[in-house]
Parts: sequence; C-alpha cells; structure tokens
Amino acid sequence: MDFLTYVVEHERAILEEVKALCRIPSVLDRFDPESETPFGEGIAKALSHMLKQAKADGFVTKNVRNYAGHIEYGEGEELIGILCHLDVVPAHTEGWSTPPFHPVVKDGKLYGRGTMDDKGPLIAAYFALKFLKDLGVKFHRRVRLIMGTDEETAWRGIKEYFKMEEMPTFGFSPDATFPLIHGEKGLFNFELKGKYANDELLSFKSGERFNMVPDTAECTLSIDLKKEFTAFLKYNGYKGKIEGNTYKVFGKNAHAMSPHLGVNAAFILASFLHEHIDNPFIRLIRERFAFDPYGEKLNIAHKDEEMKSFTVNPGVFRYAPEGGSVVVNCRYPKGFNLRSSALKIKNAAQKYGYTYERTFHLPIHYVSKEDPLVTSLMDAYQKITNDFESEPHTIGGGTFARALDKGVAFGMLMPGRKDSTHQIDEHVYVKDLIEATAIYMEAIYTLTREETKIPVEKA
Repeated sequence: MDFLTYVVEHERAILEEVKALCRIPSVLDRFDPESETPFGEGIAKALSHMLKQAKADGFVTKNVRNYAGHIEYGEGEELIGILCHLDVVPAHTEGWSTPPFHPVVKDGKLYGRGTMDDKGPLIAAYFALKFLKDLGVKFHRRVRLIMGTDEETAWRGIKEYFKMEEMPTFGFSPDATFPLIHGEKGLFNFELKGKYANDELLSFKSGERFNMVPDTAECTLSIDLKKEFTAFLKYNGYKGKIEGNTYKVFGKNAHAMSPHLGVNAAFILASFLHEHIDNPFIRLIRERFAFDPYGEKLNIAHKDEEMKSFTVNPGVFRYAPEGGSVVVNCRYPKGFNLRSSALKIKNAAQKYGYTYERTFHLPIHYVSKEDPLVTSLMDAYQKITNDFESEPHTIGGGTFARALDKGVAFGMLMPGRKDSTHQIDEHVYVKDLIEATAIYMEAIYTLTREETKIPVEKA
C-alpha cells in the first residue's frame, strides 16, 4: 500500500488533532511530587487528552501517576518504544503573529507552541500507529508510544516512568530532524551563586529556561543612566525601553544547543552596565560568558570532528538582595574532559566571589550509523521522500532517544527547513507533517516485521 497517499486522505483529521493538543498550554508551572498532578494542571490535561483519545480508538493505555503515559499495540516479546513529550516551553504572546495556544494554518504552515516540539511529531507518530492498526497490519513486536511530561526541564517524568515500566528493546524519538540523529552530545548544567553587592544595581533578571537563549533582560538601578542607555541602544542597534528606574533590552530566542543562532539579552544588558558600574555579577557575565557560545572565555572550548563544538548557554540570570545566580547549560562532544572543565569553571567563578555547582548531567548517547536500527529507519525515510542525499548525523540537542538503552532521534524537521523550535511563531509545514506521518507508518511497519532483525547488546 502507498502509505503517503493513505495519509494525505486523512490530512484534516491529523491537523485537527494537532490543533486540539496544542490548545492545551502544557507549560510546567511547578513540580510537586506529592500532588496528583506533579507537573501542573496543563501538562496533566494534555496527557489525559491523549490517553482518552487512544482508548476511544481501541488502544491499550496506561497513565503512570501523571508522570508519563503510554499507548500500546501489537504482539511479541520485543518492545519498540516511540518516545515523545507533551510539555512545551513558555510562549509569551509578545512578538507572535498569532496567539501561541490558538493554532492556525496560514500559508501552508500550522502555527502554535508545540506544533514542532513535540506535539506535532507526537500526533504524527500516533496516527501512523493508528492507521496501521486500522488497516489490520499484524505486528510481530509490540509498539509503545510513550509520552513524557517533563522533557523541557529535568526529565523527572520519564525517569519515574522507567522506574516502574518496561524498557523498550529499541526505539526512536520523533523530536529532532530527519533523516536521523544517531548521536547526541552530553549535557550538563551548572549554577553559579554569589552575594548581593549592595551597590547601584538593585536587580537583574533574564531567562526562564536553561535550554533557551533568553530574549529579554531587565534591571533596576539606583542611579540615573537613562541618557547613556538610550545612546547605547542607538549606537549598537539594539532594542530596549526604560520604565522609571527599570531598564529593559530585547534579544533573540534560540535553542540552547545552538546558542550562536540567538542573541542573549542578558549579554546586551550586562555589556551596557559594565561600562558604568563595577559589580561582580555584571563582571562575571561580561568577562566570562558574553557573546561566547563555545566556552573560550572559560578556557574549556573543545571540538570533535564528528560531534562538532562544545557549546555553552547561560540561560537564567537572577540578581536581588537574596543574591545573584547564573544557570548555565552546556553540550559536550566526544573527547571533552568534564572533570578538568569543572575545575576551570570553579576557579573562574571564585574570582568574582561565586561558587560552582553542577546540577544536571546526561552522558553522550550514540548508535553507529551501520546499525540495523539506523539503516531500517533510513530506508523508511528514503522510501517516502526519495531523498538519498541527506545523511544521518549527530546533534547538540538532548532528545528522549537517550532515555532508551538503544534509540535514535528520527524527525520530524525536514532537511533544509528553518527550525522554529522554542521560538516565536513556532510552526510546522502541513506538507511536512503529513509526509512525516507516512514515514512513521513505513518505519513502524518495517520494525514490526518478523524478518527485521535489530541486534541488542545484553546487559
């Protein structure tokens, strides 16, 4: 059967379900392990929505205490995992051409927070599974669509899930790019903390998530620098505004795996303040981080031929009478020395009166390009797209593929498309959404064939 033709016939149903899911503002507002909704009402509502729909469609479903859930179909001892996530990053309405949680189609694109990361891909994978089920295709392996709830922050949902549920034999995550991601850099976060200086700087705030380049920054001052600030903005071509004794600047969002594609607003504001006040918090930002996405100012830059450069993204800045802090997200390739780099960061921070603490770590995740899992998925991609030029590659992002013992990231951003993930006017091309659904149909069909052999190392 021509899977793409079949999917095209059901385009409207796919679009409507993506819209319905994206209308739910599933942004983390708190984490409370004692609550029935540990990540908040919005995320719990999104999970409930998917499980209710899947149950109505005849799937086996399970909600694991609102930490995660799954949708299952098929038979067999081996389990294929498809890992997606329901949580999304915040979406302030400022700058959006359409309301972020009221998805609309215009000019061939579906706009809305989550359309690309990761609700659109989740629905594509879901309909791929549903269509195969509806067609009566017999599976020789079980397929489980696993839906996490905390991917954009600390992965607490998926970690809790795998404490209680079966680890898939192998699988993929539709949370990156096509044709396929077979390796992901290691990730670690660290936080620098220091005392309040009790000087001209009364407060400083920028960023909400470590995995985003912050696009706004603001501070309050006890001195009048309005004239100087206006001249600074005009001379450098930056955008900003003044309200009373509050000074605000605007940068550009980007994903933390590619900080060079954004403009960190905290760097802009710190650069201005560095010219007029002597504050250790500002000096730390300006001298050790500003406009340096590769860690050269910290003397920890590193590059691997296959996995490319180490990157550093200071994503959250806070300064108030309680003290100052900077939360930094780093992504490292093969050959990076974690221990020596931590020592260098610690020594650099101490010169400004700040302490260092590593708060989060995920090791490098890697599957060989020659592995049958990779070649099978590549075959599925090529059969639907006729694209035989794009190659499997590695990235700096951290997808749910690394939550699997053996897994890769598989779509759904198409080669050559601009990535709108985590940005204003996030969107997916309708054509790409439909094509991805057909690719996932082909992939699931191939992986569930009895003749498809995927070797797995036994622990």
